[in-house]
Amino acid sequence: MLHELSHIVIHTLKDNVFLILFLFLTYVVMEWLEHKAGGHANELIKKAGSAGPIIGAVVGIVPQCGFAAAAANLYAGRVISMGTLVAIFLATSDEVLPILLAHPGALSLIFVIFGLKIVVGAVCGLVIDKVLPAKEDHDHIHEMCEDEHCHCEKGVIRSALTHTLHIAVFILLVSFVLNLVMHTVGEEALGNLVLNRPIIGQIAAAVIGLIPNCASSVVLTQLYLKGAMGFGALMSGLFVNAGVGLLILFRVNHDRRENIRIMSLLMCIGIATGIIIGFVPIF
Repeated sequence: MLHELSHIVIHTLKDNVFLILFLFLTYVVMEWLEHKAGGHANELIKKAGSAGPIIGAVVGIVPQCGFAAAAANLYAGRVISMGTLVAIFLATSDEVLPILLAHPGALSLIFVIFGLKIVVGAVCGLVIDKVLPAKEDHDHIHEMCEDEHCHCEKGVIRSALTHTLHIAVFILLVSFVLNLVMHTVGEEALGNLVLNRPIIGQIAAAVIGLIPNCASSVVLTQLYLKGAMGFGALMSGLFVNAGVGLLILFRVNHDRRENIRIMSLLMCIGIATGIIIGFVPIF
């Protein structure tokens, strides 16, 4: 038992070390913007506004869930729009690319998946920005601190390190619990929930995609490659799967209703798009 727990701890640390480093670099940039440029930096970035979802969708396909985590922080500071955030979440690829690259016959599948992610992410992001008005109030980086002992006014590096440590502890704890559940229940038992049936498969895959851990994208992709689910269900799960992006969003964005709205949008878009794709003979 002790050996298994130590294995899960090591696995959790390996899963998150690069993400935590990426978060630190993100906080350094955000702190620099806040300290050096202040509100002018936000306005400058917002001027690219209408193209934000398109850029976000393209950036999101990079196989690194750190972008989704960074986007959550940027949205909490109102540096990017909700449409851009959703576009990045929808496009986030997490562990999909490494798994597919390990299967030589899946090269065309890579282009189709990433192409769909970019198109759906960009289009849905643009629509969201048009339909849902942006909030005028926003939290600066120093307002995202959790208590009065925040070191936001004591240097960029120190402040970024403080934010990173707060988030890192949260990520490691949640990831450990998720890895423990995955180890106890097993991928096969989880996979049995995703049936090769229309609509039911898409809904079940989307629910699994919500799990804020790279394990969910790994399970979904492997199940598809093994023929345990259809392509539409796979895409539903991958659209919803934003890595730890949603986890970070609920942690740093104080508007819980807004967070739930964003999560609901991801679920609705993922399920609806997956159902449509399921009726198209792509793969």
